[in-house]
Amino acid sequence: MSFTHPAAPHPAATDGAEAVAFFAANPDIEAVQLVLTDTSGVARGKTVRRHELASVYTNGRPLPCSILGLDVTGADVDETGLVWEEGDADRLAFPVPGTLRRAPWLPVPTAQVILSVWHLDGRPEEADPRHALARVVKRYEALGLTPVVAAELEFYVVDPEIGADGMIKLAKSPLTGQRLVTTQVYELNALEEFGAFLTELQAAADAQALPAETAISEFAPGQFEITLRHQPDAMKAIDEAIFFKRTIRGVAQKHNLIATFMAKPFTGRTGSGLHLHFSMNDESGRNAYASEEERGPAIMQSAIAGLIETMHEATAIFAPGANSYRRFRLGSYAPIAPCWGVNNRSVSVRVPIGPANSRHIEHRVCGADANPYLALAAVLAGAHHGMVNKLTPPAIIERDGYAETADRLPTQWADSIAIFERSALMRDYLGARYAEVFTAIKKAELDRFYAQVSALDYVWYLRNA
Repeated sequence: MSFTHPAAPHPAATDGAEAVAFFAANPDIEAVQLVLTDTSGVARGKTVRRHELASVYTNGRPLPCSILGLDVTGADVDETGLVWEEGDADRLAFPVPGTLRRAPWLPVPTAQVILSVWHLDGRPEEADPRHALARVVKRYEALGLTPVVAAELEFYVVDPEIGADGMIKLAKSPLTGQRLVTTQVYELNALEEFGAFLTELQAAADAQALPAETAISEFAPGQFEITLRHQPDAMKAIDEAIFFKRTIRGVAQKHNLIATFMAKPFTGRTGSGLHLHFSMNDESGRNAYASEEERGPAIMQSAIAGLIETMHEATAIFAPGANSYRRFRLGSYAPIAPCWGVNNRSVSVRVPIGPANSRHIEHRVCGADANPYLALAAVLAGAHHGMVNKLTPPAIIERDGYAETADRLPTQWADSIAIFERSALMRDYLGARYAEVFTAIKKAELDRFYAQVSALDYVWYLRNA
């Protein structure tokens, strides 16, 4: 491996014309955040001054390879082979074309741009989760299909004050000052009470050309869901989801709220999911899943079968942490089994109703804590596997998916990591090296999490052991 900067232009380099045009249209911008999403979905990177950005486009910005081998707390995971094995050497990070835009919630006029990470010799860095998704999307070229994708984000807004017991609190209504208590799903009053936050959030999305659409009050106090419009570009759809999550957090902070994408922030309350909607355009731009039959055509049935067959292997991605598994409960609107249905929210793979040309699949397993790049990579891998092998799905669930399915998704974090590690299919689609890095990080997190003594240990065992 070479550790010198290449003399020839790097394949990911551009002339920086995008930055020139952006600054011409946004002359007030003073700084730019360089945003890299790591395996845990945490945004990392640097803030550069305006005059530095052109060089980042043409020469890249060196970043330590260990940044791709961190756990969710930011601690090194030596077992990834990205830290001391090679002296924490640099990689080159380049801006992703088309992702430079404002960060309108910040007090100083600031822009942001997504980075992808590359080896010095021009190869994609295998440990970058964005490249893992790119590898899966590329497989669709041979099928003459283009995934059309939308992300649906659920999140809570909570009180920034942590209780004396170390627990978070439900948010207070900005209008009444009273702490939220009751579940009022789809309640318009909740949207009105948080209207200032939601209005600024929509304005911030518009300022970034993010296609945010319907907002609803979800199945818990202080929980909301906002949908992003379908994109015939899977990578762009997830880049927009990354930007939107940052925007939600940033605007919430301005309103003295914390927006959290924890899968299960409250015991006894519903969890938050990342629902991924997708269909396939053929080479003529027509929806290949279009059908008057609500169950969809054969190609869509095969995709569903592939999602169900690979769901156990991908659960470690869909539910990436200890808290993730607290979301999977009977009657919780979070699926607990690999099953499917039409117009049925008790299943993991749902076919929504609608006009024939809008026929698509909704994947409902991922928690809101999942890395969106990896979540979609695993979903599209399952769908591709089903379509190329012309798989047939199991019997459809007509009624209660919680009661009618005997099979269950892994309920323990350690089990899902072990299943992922054994999966030849996940290694094939995501890349063997990426699968190694992901497994090493999750094993380290598992070990570190269970090494901690929590308040619950004392409640259960201090006097009873």
